Amino acid sequence: MKSRIKTPDSIVEKIARKGIEEPDFERIREEITDIAGVRVTCSFVADVYQLFDLLTQQDDITVRAVKDYIKNPKPNGYKSLHVIIEVPVFLSTGPLLVPVEVQFRTIAMDFWASLEHKIYYKFSNQVPSHLVESLSDAADAAAELDSRMERLHREAHGVPQRQLDPPPPPRIVEV
Repeated sequence: MKSRIKTPDSIVEKIARKGIEEPDFERIREEITDIAGVRVTCSFVADVYQLFDLLTQQDDITVRAVKDYIKNPKPNGYKSLHVIIEVPVFLSTGPLLVPVEVQFRTIAMDFWASLEHKIYYKFSNQVPSHLVESLSDAADAAAELDSRMERLHREAHGVPQRQLDPPPPPRIVEV
């Protein structure tokens, strides 16, 4: 697990990028949902969905949005399960619900995303088309590796497929 809090400069940048005029506390809380972020890296895709279920079944957690880029990858091949949740933070004035972005990924998804980010940064988001195509191929290879490793795990432990397949999470709302 990795976590981070957005810096004030990064928040101001995002307010400008989103075109939020006259930002007040409530507007910022509504529009910027990733001031706090957590990345959970798992061994297998089934673990991603199992941890999502465990987290969102807690009574004090409210799911605001889910973007399932594992089932519906981005065009560049990016895969991850993004969840915006609200968690209570207890202040002297009472509890305050704070949005937190949680990203669930496998090790292979995290490896690919980290390198893809570095490449886009190096080229200032103007990546040559041949590299974009290679990144997409690498994303496919990472997905195949995830699938193969999960199969090996299942065979090594004698776990039937149905126990590892993620059940459709009942509380996911695509946004």
